[in-house]
Order: sequence, then structure tokens, then C-alpha cells
Amino acid sequence: MSHIAFIGLGVMGYPMAGHLAAAGHQLSVFNRTAQKAENWVDQHGGQACATPRQAAEGASLVFTCVGNDDDLRAVILGPDGALAGMSAGAILIDHTTTSAEVAREIAALCQEAGVDMLDAPVSGGEAGAINGALTIMAGGDAQVFETAQPAMMHFARAARLMGPIGSGQLTKMVNQICIGGLLQGLSEALAFAENAGLDGRAVIDVISKGAAQSWQMENRFETMIDGQFDFGFAVDWMVKDLGICLDEAARNGSHLPVTEIVKAYYGEVQNMGGGRWDTSSLIARLRQLDKA
Repeated sequence: MSHIAFIGLGVMGYPMAGHLAAAGHQLSVFNRTAQKAENWVDQHGGQACATPRQAAEGASLVFTCVGNDDDLRAVILGPDGALAGMSAGAILIDHTTTSAEVAREIAALCQEAGVDMLDAPVSGGEAGAINGALTIMAGGDAQVFETAQPAMMHFARAARLMGPIGSGQLTKMVNQICIGGLLQGLSEALAFAENAGLDGRAVIDVISKGAAQSWQMENRFETMIDGQFDFGFAVDWMVKDLGICLDEAARNGSHLPVTEIVKAYYGEVQNMGGGRWDTSSLIARLRQLDKA
């Protein structure tokens, strides 16, 4: 079994690292809130480290799963960053959702140090991480991907190499663009059904058998109807991700009018106090408008 480092034990990283430990790997872990790392070690074994550099020392694979571009730079770069502790030939696998730009930036620094890198954002949310059923979209070298894939499959049901460094992040942007539009459409449909006096559950039972069906419909319609938004990916993170999509679109000449609108709608949900609600909470905004 490999010596692995895992940096970032948040909602996603904590269970992902747990799957690696359950598979028999020896882990060194780091988290900015040190108590969380201690709790993880109490539950899974391994070693809690004081710095990312210490966690990365001697590890053949170093996983990161943090918040954003700046968070990633903070745990990778500098004298106490993971890269300073990594040996030549080790692989950095970043599961953070970031810009493609920062993935390329860090990959270039890794190359100078003789370290390989994959940008490998995930989809599937907290439930996917807990159940070991994430989808991974990766960017990097094919041989590096083949080396790292067996470890990643301990917490994923699918992993695919999408192209060179940055391609994983670009694919994740496509994913988030799709989800934002789907959830706004589903929210409008359910709110319309309510205002029309229809039984929302009966409506979904019928239309989910046809062309309107989606994962979001199947997995979120009941909690949306009930006004429960404590499931899955938080609005705060979606606002961050859609901002990354729009920044990239400005660079590559894409027009994303729906994404721009949905990002603004999520901003309104944040203003309602729903920053930590899950992304299906767009319907709460519509209900508030309907009452006005």
C-alpha cells in the first residue's frame, strides 16, 4: 500500500481520505483547522501533520481538496507548502474546483521540481464523497493518470482523462453550467406547478418518465417541494464556481447568458441568508417573489 498525503479535510475531503485509509493506505493528513485532522486520525489512523509540507514528505501521491485558487496556492506553495516536501516523481492530485489558470500555474511549478500533477475536480457532492461514488474529470499526462487512477477509484465510480493540464477544470465548468441552468428550470417548473394548484409530486412522477427527466429532478424534487435545502453542494460554492465559469468564458469568447443570470439569482439566495443552503434552493427565491 502507498504512503499518501491528503490535504484538506472538509465536507468532501474528509470522507475521500477515509476511503483511502479503508483501502489500506497509510495517510498523513493536514487541515487548516488542526482539530479536524486530529479527529480524522482518531477515526481512521495515520498521522496528523502541522504543515502541508510535513504531510507531503515521503508521499508518492499527494491529494488536495480545498476551497479556491488562493487556498490551493496557500497549501501547495511556499516553504511550508506541499510542493516543498514532495520528492521527484511524486504526483500531486488536486480535487479542488479552481480556475484552469491556477492549475496550469501550479503544474508548471511542479514540473520544475520534478513532480507530476493532475487537476482532477469531482462531481457528486457530499453524498458522492461519503458513498465513494464521485465522478472525476482530470487534466494531465496519460501515464500519470494511469498511475494515480487506482487510488482515485477508492472514492469514485468513474474517472476520465479529458486532456492536458487544465482540462479537468474546464470540464468541471461545463458541469456547473449545466447544473445551474437545470436547477433554475426545475425551480421555475415546481413553483409554476404550485401556483397552478397541481400536486408537485404527481407532476414529477409523470414528467420524470419523459424527456424532462434529470438527476436533479430525481434526487431533489421532494426536498425542493418541502423547502428543505440541507443536501449537497452549498450556494456559496456554486457562486464561486459560476464566477470561474464566467471568467473563463470571457477569456475564450463564450457567451453564457443563462449562467450569468443564475449566478445573480444565487447571489439573491445568499442575501436571503441561504449561502449554506444547497443549490436547489433557487426555488426559495421564486417563492419569495411570488409572495411579494
